[in-house]
Amino acid sequence: MGKAAAASLCGAVPRGLLSLLGAAACLSRKAKPRLGPLPSAGSSSSAMSLGPPPPPPPCEGPASAADTYKGWLFKWTNYLKGYQRRWFVLSNGLLSYYRTQAEMAHTCRGTINLSTAHIDTEDACNIVLSNGGRTYHLKAASEVERQRWVTALELAKAKAIRMRHDQSDDSGDEEPASQSDKSELHGTLKNLSNKLEDLSTCNDLLAKHGAALQRSLSELENLKLPAESGEKIKAVNERATLFRITSNAMINACRDFLELADTHSRKWQRVLQHEREQRIRLEETIEQLAKQHNHLERACRGAPSHASNTSSHVSKGGSVQSVKGEASDEDEETEYFDAMEDAQAFITVAADPSKHRRTGSNLSRSSEGRADDWNLEDSVFESSSQSTLDSTGRDVAPRKKRRTRIPDKPNYSLNLWSIMKNCIGKELSKIPMPVNFNEPLSMLQRLTEDLEYHELLDKAAKCESSAEQMCFVAAFSVSSYSTTVHRTAKPFNPLLGETYELDRLDEMGFRSLCEQVSHHPPAAAHHVYSKRGWTLWQEITIASKFRGKYLSIMPLGAIHLEFHSSGNHYVWRKVTSTVHNIIVGKLWIDQSGDIEIINHKSKDKCQLKFTPYSYFSRDVPRKVTGVVSDVEGQALYVMSGTWDEKMECSKIVHSSHGSTSSEGKLSKTVYQTLSPKVLWKRYALPENAENMYYFSSLALTLNEPEEGTAPSDSRLRPDQRLMENGKWDEANVEKQRLEEKQRAVRRRREAEAAEALEEGKDYEGYVPLWFERKVDPATGELICLYKGGYWEAKEQQDWHSCPDIF
Repeated sequence: MGKAAAASLCGAVPRGLLSLLGAAACLSRKAKPRLGPLPSAGSSSSAMSLGPPPPPPPCEGPASAADTYKGWLFKWTNYLKGYQRRWFVLSNGLLSYYRTQAEMAHTCRGTINLSTAHIDTEDACNIVLSNGGRTYHLKAASEVERQRWVTALELAKAKAIRMRHDQSDDSGDEEPASQSDKSELHGTLKNLSNKLEDLSTCNDLLAKHGAALQRSLSELENLKLPAESGEKIKAVNERATLFRITSNAMINACRDFLELADTHSRKWQRVLQHEREQRIRLEETIEQLAKQHNHLERACRGAPSHASNTSSHVSKGGSVQSVKGEASDEDEETEYFDAMEDAQAFITVAADPSKHRRTGSNLSRSSEGRADDWNLEDSVFESSSQSTLDSTGRDVAPRKKRRTRIPDKPNYSLNLWSIMKNCIGKELSKIPMPVNFNEPLSMLQRLTEDLEYHELLDKAAKCESSAEQMCFVAAFSVSSYSTTVHRTAKPFNPLLGETYELDRLDEMGFRSLCEQVSHHPPAAAHHVYSKRGWTLWQEITIASKFRGKYLSIMPLGAIHLEFHSSGNHYVWRKVTSTVHNIIVGKLWIDQSGDIEIINHKSKDKCQLKFTPYSYFSRDVPRKVTGVVSDVEGQALYVMSGTWDEKMECSKIVHSSHGSTSSEGKLSKTVYQTLSPKVLWKRYALPENAENMYYFSSLALTLNEPEEGTAPSDSRLRPDQRLMENGKWDEANVEKQRLEEKQRAVRRRREAEAAEALEEGKDYEGYVPLWFERKVDPATGELICLYKGGYWEAKEQQDWHSCPDIF
């Protein structure tokens, strides 16, 4: 009888394992996901076939090439419009769509990358494509057409995945890998849930058979067997007890894991569903906002109270009130910035000149004891465009005839949101932009455009007082922003090694050279020499972020200016530029922040504050204020004006510093000043400027072809030249070619660096051609300084060392 019980015990174990495997097999069969709905009874035999559908014909239907598939599909838009007919193009692993075939030349409505996309079929004619947060619900005209598209999409997806694994491109243009596909994540969660069910079944079976084993051993122990057999049964019982304890511990751990995994699985599913609903609501809200904004614009145009285009007016009491213009389209989009601690608030009042003309006994120390030393002329700045022929002793050389116009900008519709909505938080330099959003100038040319009001530095070089010289330098630092008020287009990102020269030594007394010295991050070095007594140099890195409703552009790097005769060395940095109304409304630019200009020789300082625009502020828009002070902090001059019109300077004759009130508030400092003098005033834009990208007279000449320049000069860049000539489609193709060429060079350089690292050798990396990195003694920063040789190479036309970038 004991043998029979032992045999039954031994037979129970394999039967339990068989039942366990059978349950797992059933679970795995139940958990297998179904890719599409089962065909109905009335479905065609071709649709029910298990084999792959036939490939699309090479020349029939929408197919036009081996790697390109085109055709009409119906795309779900919203609940109001339903499915809309759209033209789809499948090429290079990307599926793009347009409203019409004609739109392929200029406007893409959306693109989805198939390498990370999930393709699903809902019914006989529907296709669902999902990639991250983007989902396309498509419908074909027939089931056969649907099968052709699915086949083409699957083949393109497989090819895109192979290309992504074969080549590694770190240009930053693709979407980050962390943005996993939602459908793929849902599938993973489903598989995890199935596996958890299998594990739960295994736990139950293990507990069941463990208890049966324990009972069988207890029955064997109660049988009357010889003493030797009893000892063996006792040993087996002890081992079974240990097995039971271990199994219970494992079961408890598995149960805890099951509960935790189940909880998190439900949580993840809720989060994913919430994110999907939030995105759908956001897209619907944006569409409604755009419609409401268009209605408001039409209503504003018809209102008689908006006939005046005046931006501001001065009341009789002297207060400046703002008439809300283009920047006040949306109250909810107004940005607020905290004032910097160094920007001291002050009030200016006009002093009586008769009391300060002959005596200086009642003047504050800031006037240096004299009131008649306010020797700036009443019209220091000559507004005439012929400023190079003024009475400051300039060379009266005949001007070279420069062009005064460029081809008009083509009237292409722009859809910035369709491109930018998937790029929130990325660097602007890493977003693949078509030329539709550019202007036909490179960033190097825009940097050179800061010299438009170079005559301010010519006049500053003749100042004997360092404080007066500081006023001209401050006006020059503000003047560089005057060209940005209407310039909402993006300049071309320079290629690594690209240069730009502006040789106006005979006409304007200076010549300038820029070179792109770094690509990631993008950095440009600039050097300007003037024979009228000054040298300017800088290295600027542009950091930019897209914030959803506005774009922040933050220039990093210091600007250095040195005057030859006095040795005064001025250093300052640029403020932040913000492009508003990215989603809806008219684009407009604002400048905000503080500029501190320091003379490292005399220690004079100038604090300039660019006040950000606010709908609720009564200040004049684009306001700039500042104070020039000496080494001891004594205020000498007050600067005031706007960054898009003019800057004035007023000499301080008396000041009363603010004191802390009983409430703990610091009262504003009151400066008593003489009448202001105009230092800088903006040039009028050329005729027809609105059709020429709002270029100034200088900007129109920056891309003018010129003989003898380096092969890497921006004037020779083909995509920029094609865009200027109005050939935007060809420019987009050329831009893509140049960027791919640059990426190939970068990959080759990285491979060389990796090879040198493996061999234990030093790899120098990219070295600029005309600039070299040195530590600046004034700021202690590592900066690219001009090392010479460019103008000598131009004179000899020896460009053998220039890289081939175009």
